[in-house]
Amino acid sequence: MSTATTTSPPAADVNEPAKKPGGFTAAASNYLDERTGISGTVKEFGRKIFPDHWSFLLGEVALFSFVVILLTGTFLTFFFQASMAEVHYDGSFVPLKGVEMSVAMSSTLDISFDIRGGLLMRQIHHWAALLFVAAIGLHMLRIFFTGAFRKPRELNWVIGFVLFILAMAEGFTGYSLPDDLLSGNGLRIIDGMVKGIPLVGTWISFLLFGGEFPGTDIVGRLYTLHILLLPAIVVLFIALHLLFVVVHKHTQYPGAGKTQQTVVGYPILPVYAAKAGGFFFIVFGVLALIASLFTINPIWNYGPYDPSPVSAGTQPDWYIGFADGALRLIPPGWEFVWLDRTWSFNILVPLIGLGLFIVTVLVYPFIEAWITGDKREHHVLDRPRNAPTRTAIGAAGVTFYAGLWAAASSDIIATHFRLTMEGVIHTLQGIVILGPIIAYLITKRVCLALQKKDREIVLHGYESGRIVKLPGGEFIEVHEPVDEYERWRLVDYSDYKPLMIRPNAKGQITFGQRLRASLSRWFFEDRIAPVTSTEIEQSHGEHH
Repeated sequence: MSTATTTSPPAADVNEPAKKPGGFTAAASNYLDERTGISGTVKEFGRKIFPDHWSFLLGEVALFSFVVILLTGTFLTFFFQASMAEVHYDGSFVPLKGVEMSVAMSSTLDISFDIRGGLLMRQIHHWAALLFVAAIGLHMLRIFFTGAFRKPRELNWVIGFVLFILAMAEGFTGYSLPDDLLSGNGLRIIDGMVKGIPLVGTWISFLLFGGEFPGTDIVGRLYTLHILLLPAIVVLFIALHLLFVVVHKHTQYPGAGKTQQTVVGYPILPVYAAKAGGFFFIVFGVLALIASLFTINPIWNYGPYDPSPVSAGTQPDWYIGFADGALRLIPPGWEFVWLDRTWSFNILVPLIGLGLFIVTVLVYPFIEAWITGDKREHHVLDRPRNAPTRTAIGAAGVTFYAGLWAAASSDIIATHFRLTMEGVIHTLQGIVILGPIIAYLITKRVCLALQKKDREIVLHGYESGRIVKLPGGEFIEVHEPVDEYERWRLVDYSDYKPLMIRPNAKGQITFGQRLRASLSRWFFEDRIAPVTSTEIEQSHGEHH
């Protein structure tokens, strides 16, 4: 008698997930998701809401400009040779044929005239660098004037400002690579500023240039900074900046339906990603159009660097002009000999002044938080008029920067308008010293006037231009009331008051407390209280 045996299939591994249909792509995505959990991250990130106000595009312009810089810079690295070895130019540009120059400049000329598309790439690269710095600067001005740097975004302000400094450094190192007359003069100015530092300036110059100026390998060192170290740091800070944007969520402008917890806009996927992708190609296209129509940095007109011909009228890139202007505005003769050393205050004063200005801008969020005592989180932006002191401070800072920036072109202003150089310098000195004070006072008065105007509009409405005769013979103008959305926008801000001095645990009032209270009174001394609901109800009753 035989017994039949049946073979059952092996038991499925309980640890093995069930296979999902969908082909190779689905299998690969499942494999990746099971080992990284990336789907949850993508879903969470894709749900993030980004506001659609046009001013938020400034940050995107900066980001997309940096992407263009990376793409065009990669192309240029294949052909540029960062060497200061002397050669005789033998390229296509006839006026410089046979002229002795460095390998760096010769290769730059080859890129411009002998490499297919090289000149276009050079110019896109340069214009993108200028737009990168400009977009960061405008983006930070928007953040400053709307108060977007307040808690919890103070650290992101610091990261953004460091990015601005890194962008200027990246631009300057790239601007100095061709080793032409213009870039050589710029390096000469930097060398003079470094040597003006007492005691250690000469040694720093030797370390930087590898010997007496112009050194033997400054182009190679700048090239390493330009393509390796600085871009890596910029990418790191951009990643940190975007991470904090996601963590803290976007700020938004005041308006009906918007609170500290809600954000009005579009999710990243799919709407915002599609819009951002299209906007990237718009930025790239505009840069390519500008580069194809407008020449920038024509090094073949300047020739190779030579210390003897210091040509008048040559200007640095706009973002570094404020440092050059600060040097031009210092009166001559500010130096003396002490301890067998020359102390050049015509260089030290600009260095110290610019350093203090940069540090003040860097830590301003913490200064304002300390003065105001405001420890709350802020996700709704201020209208600049509703923070008159801050707006006035920003206008003063912009005026100070603009005065220094204009001073970098003092010789151009003098020659084009047929003015004396002394007259131009003295005028710009007055602008740099008195201009910020005047800008502060005017801006604050304008902000307070606009607040009063908003208050009148909320209580009495807009002037309609219609004149009505009352039964008693009186003529009045009919005012149109504002809608709910507009009223919310005009009254949605907080009224801050100066801090009160309170004794500490020992019953003492310290100097720091007195100083903080004085600064708080100055910050809030002129303010227009927001319209209250009681006042709105009374005004409505009067209208009816």
